[in-house]
Amino acid sequence: MFHSVRALRGMVTAPHHLAAQAGLGVLQDGGNAAEAAVAVAACLAVVYPHMTGIGGDSFWLVSEPDGSTHAISACGGAAATADLSLYSGMDAIPWRGPLAANTVAGTLSGWQALLDAVGGDLPLSRILADAVGHAERGVAVTLGGADIAAAKGDELRGQPGAYATIFEPAGQPLREGEVLRQPTLAQTLRRIGEEGAESFYRGELAELIAADLAELGSPVTLADLNGHRAQNVDALAVPIKGATLLNMPPPTQGVAALLILALFDRLDAADMDEFDHIHGLVEATKQAFLWRDAHVGDPAFMAASPQALLSDPAALDAMAAQIDPARALPWPQPPAGGDTTWFAVADGEGRVVSAIQSTYFEFGSGLVLPRTGIVWQNRGCSFRLAEDGWNALKPGRKPFHTLNPALARFEDGRMMAYGTMGGEGQPQTQAAIFTRYARYGANLQQAVTAPRWLLGRTWGENSTSLKLEDRFPPELYARLREAGHEVETVAPFTSTMGHAGAIVRHPDGVLEGATDPRSDGQVAAW
Repeated sequence: MFHSVRALRGMVTAPHHLAAQAGLGVLQDGGNAAEAAVAVAACLAVVYPHMTGIGGDSFWLVSEPDGSTHAISACGGAAATADLSLYSGMDAIPWRGPLAANTVAGTLSGWQALLDAVGGDLPLSRILADAVGHAERGVAVTLGGADIAAAKGDELRGQPGAYATIFEPAGQPLREGEVLRQPTLAQTLRRIGEEGAESFYRGELAELIAADLAELGSPVTLADLNGHRAQNVDALAVPIKGATLLNMPPPTQGVAALLILALFDRLDAADMDEFDHIHGLVEATKQAFLWRDAHVGDPAFMAASPQALLSDPAALDAMAAQIDPARALPWPQPPAGGDTTWFAVADGEGRVVSAIQSTYFEFGSGLVLPRTGIVWQNRGCSFRLAEDGWNALKPGRKPFHTLNPALARFEDGRMMAYGTMGGEGQPQTQAAIFTRYARYGANLQQAVTAPRWLLGRTWGENSTSLKLEDRFPPELYARLREAGHEVETVAPFTSTMGHAGAIVRHPDGVLEGATDPRSDGQVAAW
């Protein structure tokens, strides 16, 4: 799979083919890229419930035809009662269950903020129509979804709520090809289409959500929902040779994604996928992660400015100088995990959307709300149970996010949206795709399909080694080991490397798209 898709009137790339088709349908009905992106997001919440849902958070970057940018942070804060006393006697917040469901779900507020920022003519009921239909009539379970449901069933089916009723209707996890039906979620999405996304936070639907959360034991209350708003923020930006890169500010790790590429831009790495390329990006990743782990969290609690760092060439030069071109910096550092979905849409007017949304771990906290069918996230389990410091739990505080959608604005007029799911792997896969395409001239689909690597781990793995897919030349693994990397080979086309994609809008209006063969995705275009 090395051929990019090209079209003129509109394009969607998503990790599930039904979601891509939902977005394309909205474009064909006269919707813009923002409206289509919400359709994709809603559809993914139905057809990819192990990866995302309306009970999670979302982040959005939009490039307008005039060159302006919208950045929307739809991240929910910790509940007002989510303080250290709630977790008395515990060393850490549980990964699953009611106490893991301790933050407001921001995703729906992001949908509304996006539609408010960009505008459009389609009613929300039309935008959500495909998602409602798939939830009501059912969708065939993918191999990836079936594998995750089987692997995580033991820790999920015992959680309070409707998980087992919906996802194990015959008393066992649904298998590949079996039909997943979510009629309660369909009713919720239909209601949102009629009443608006704000109904998730204020009104009768919000009251139902709050009642479910209370009965299941979550600390999130109606007052927490009422108080939530998405934020319009300034995107982070850094110039490199030939382009300006854009990403999300904290509490996401967007600064790490930008740092990796800015540092690599200062290195002499001549050949794609050879030692200098991969070693250089891995070592740039280490420098970026060291800064991220020392500073990034809720921006209200940060002392360092990511944009100040990205705007300081001398500081970036000094960081790049810490990279040894021949030897690996000893590793690991503390990892972060999670699963999510990234997707992108471009319309015929010149607008490009890069978006990502997540419930954190597969099926989030494991709480599925009986009255609404919503899978609630466990993003707040990443908080530290500490009085102060990095990502310490405090009421209202926003948790650190691995999520970060990316855009690149080239000096020649191209606009690129790119991204992936995959926790720690997100900025690393972004760097692989971008450098292959932009620095080495690879075909966009080749840049996505080619073998990838991951320093660290995603949720569910104990290894923190440098993992490479088993498709590189043998001599590369040997040279990386000689340089001090703890190399581990993994299966070709493994989901461990994320589900990536990209869209490039060329100056003449031609759209070029790529999807990841590691996913169930598709590029849909017209």
